Amino acid sequence: MLFVHPQAALAPGSLLVLFAALLLDAGIGDAPGVFRRLPHPVVLIGRAIAWFDRRLNREERSEAARRARGVFTVMLLIIAAALVGLLLERLSRAVAVGWLIELLVIAVLVAQRSLFEHVRAVAEALADKGLHAGREAVRHIVGRDPMSLDEHGVARAGIESLAENFSDGVVAPVFWTILFGLPGLFVYKTANTLDSMIGHLSPRYRSFGWAAARLDDVLNLVPARLAGLLIAVAAALTPQARGGAALRTMLRDAAKHRSPNAGWPEAAIAGALGLALAGPRHYAARIVEDPWIGDGRARATAADIYRALLVYVVACGLQGVAILLLWLAYARIVL
Repeated sequence: MLFVHPQAALAPGSLLVLFAALLLDAGIGDAPGVFRRLPHPVVLIGRAIAWFDRRLNREERSEAARRARGVFTVMLLIIAAALVGLLLERLSRAVAVGWLIELLVIAVLVAQRSLFEHVRAVAEALADKGLHAGREAVRHIVGRDPMSLDEHGVARAGIESLAENFSDGVVAPVFWTILFGLPGLFVYKTANTLDSMIGHLSPRYRSFGWAAARLDDVLNLVPARLAGLLIAVAAALTPQARGGAALRTMLRDAAKHRSPNAGWPEAAIAGALGLALAGPRHYAARIVEDPWIGDGRARATAADIYRALLVYVVACGLQGVAILLLWLAYARIVL
């Protein structure tokens, strides 16, 4: 993110391209027809992380050595991501249809529609096919053991994943793109993928993934709070949701989450829907005795997932409106 001046990323034209990219992603999502033939950029990032994991994170090494190698992995991949983003941005500035390159790259790396579809699949499976199908659907979006979840646990997991990934997969990529253009976007997506793959507290990744987890925490500090605020405002505009309760619950309960960031959007959606989320959870290697977030009912249902999706759609729309307002304000100053 030190490779590009933020003023270049905030050019009025770039904000319009960002807005158009969000519309494209909302309309067609990840273009699965394309990525059945070509690897998705996040898949390529994941392969690079896995390569370093296999070669540097060996059990016979000391914890200090594994941490040092994890720091090296993060630094190398982040620098590589910034350079790739910079090259693509320079290319987009150099050719006549460069705006189209930028638009397509952003649309591919923001996950509005894919997140909506994955969470909707949980609601549909739970409502139409029962608990087993719901567990299978939610398995694709959560890290916990789905076989330990009852119907209400599956519904809560889907809603929690929607809230957290609204921050990680939608708000944060947009935030870093606005500040630093394509280098910021590529750096963030690489950091977030590092965290999802190796930023765990399991014995294998406790040391090797330390730097990845800390970097992801820092990069999501502002976006997570913006995501919670967007959810609260969206709830105020959504039938059967409560904006005031969303804001109060977020401010009161966000710090209860073990993550410094995930609690903000999760607490906001819990308050908006009158639910209690988080609580004790069973992961593959351990049981996490987390406190409940929100003071509503814990017996969430598929209908609550649909309500959460409606809040999510409105929140995505509000983010788009904010980008347009920023474009208008910035264009007026610059032009």
